[in-house]
Amino acid sequence: MIGHFDLTMVNWARAQFALTAMYHWIFVPLTLGLTWMLAFFHTIYYRTGSEEWKRLTRFWMKLFGINFAIGVATGIILEFEFGTNWSNYSWMVGDIFGAPLAIEGLFAFFMEATFFAVMFFGWNRVGKRFHLLSTWLVAIGSNLSAVWILVANAWMQQPVGQEFNPETARFEMQSFADVVFSPVAVAKFTHTTSSSMLLAAFFVIAVSSWFVLKGRHLLLARRSIVVASVFGFTAALFVIFTGDQSAYEAAQNQPMKLAASEGLCFGQSRADLIAVGLITPGKKVGDEKESCFLKVAIPGMLSLLANRRTDSFVPGVQDLLYGNQEQGIVGVDERMDNGHWALTALSEFKEARESGNETAAAAALETFQRFKADLGYGFLEKPEDAVPPLPLTFYSFHVMVMLGGLFPLICILFLFLAAKDRLGRYRWVLYLGTASYFLAMVAHWLGWVVAEVGRQPWAIQDLLPVTVARSNLTVGTVQTTFFLFLALFTVLLIAEIRIMLKQISIGPEED
Repeated sequence: MIGHFDLTMVNWARAQFALTAMYHWIFVPLTLGLTWMLAFFHTIYYRTGSEEWKRLTRFWMKLFGINFAIGVATGIILEFEFGTNWSNYSWMVGDIFGAPLAIEGLFAFFMEATFFAVMFFGWNRVGKRFHLLSTWLVAIGSNLSAVWILVANAWMQQPVGQEFNPETARFEMQSFADVVFSPVAVAKFTHTTSSSMLLAAFFVIAVSSWFVLKGRHLLLARRSIVVASVFGFTAALFVIFTGDQSAYEAAQNQPMKLAASEGLCFGQSRADLIAVGLITPGKKVGDEKESCFLKVAIPGMLSLLANRRTDSFVPGVQDLLYGNQEQGIVGVDERMDNGHWALTALSEFKEARESGNETAAAAALETFQRFKADLGYGFLEKPEDAVPPLPLTFYSFHVMVMLGGLFPLICILFLFLAAKDRLGRYRWVLYLGTASYFLAMVAHWLGWVVAEVGRQPWAIQDLLPVTVARSNLTVGTVQTTFFLFLALFTVLLIAEIRIMLKQISIGPEED
């Protein structure tokens, strides 16, 4: 049913999109989180009138401005790639996927960009109250941009509020509210923005720790660390809460992703949550080996996380692949049969309509409606194609969780030492603070690896595999643009790092 396609081209297209997304995500979370900290710093200056708080606010605002400019460039290319490498996807879901992106560009981004100019250049040019308002509106606008982008991504994970039109072979929106307010969209937005706030807090801690190590701008560094530690600790707790909600939504809508993240090959009641583990060497999908040969697990915790009950059953990869009649789980092999029926009926419907045979068209449409929920499975060649890369998903998830548990402890440590004015006594703590930003960035990247690699092979969960969403391009074309983008993004990243480091070395301006 799927015909022939060049898997090499698909993999290069995946690599190019992943490359662009990873570079883009160096800049975006810092922008999202730092805007709120700027608004907080600016509010303190507005209420106190202190020139020290003004210098502090302007310093962090300059670093934000540098990061903002580079992030916009990579974001434009990311959206451009949907039309070049994934044209089938753009055609089939443009009615739904395009709406949030259009709103993001026409409303949220313009709001953000307009008040960005006032915030950045409005010192001593506009009233203090309006200037403060512009900073808050930049923060709101930045995160409104994130809302619509994350809504679009969440719809790919849980395609709600839509209906497939057999006449046009396109997915069409039925309820905009269902798309925007789906539980997956809410969980994804809250988890992403709270983790961005945490990342921004560690950026402030990292730069401030460097100042303390160098014995420069100590008052600015101490004040910044105090605010960032409180900000970061609060965000870290919220990240843990929203992460739990994201895992619950994955269990309900993408059970294969959860099974791969936890290395759960065989379903269990009172399933254990692996805290630390190592994947069994040579483990293959479908064999009888346990996924982990060495692990430390928390009894019953995975069942609680997945279904809010410690005695509940959590399906493993084997159950989802080959079915579990006792638990009422339909296997991928059976869903592939359903998908083949749906695709055959869709083809028969088109032929009947073209020939004017309305009776045959009605019968074919009835068959299609019966099996359409498994439409995407008809494109798979074998059941094992429905399993994401196990080691990559498993290790990404567990390293991310371990770092997430470390972050609130780092914030408490810095808050305590800053409050006691003892930061300068422990250089190892300052080195940890300098490294904390990079640890937070790694956690961010790993979170997106789990989200995107963990749902493979789907471009749209259960409805459209990546192999069908592709454009009909040659491998050489995608390879050429991959290396062009790699060179461009690397130049942009080097430029950002050099400008950032230069501005940090200069420090806050002296009025």
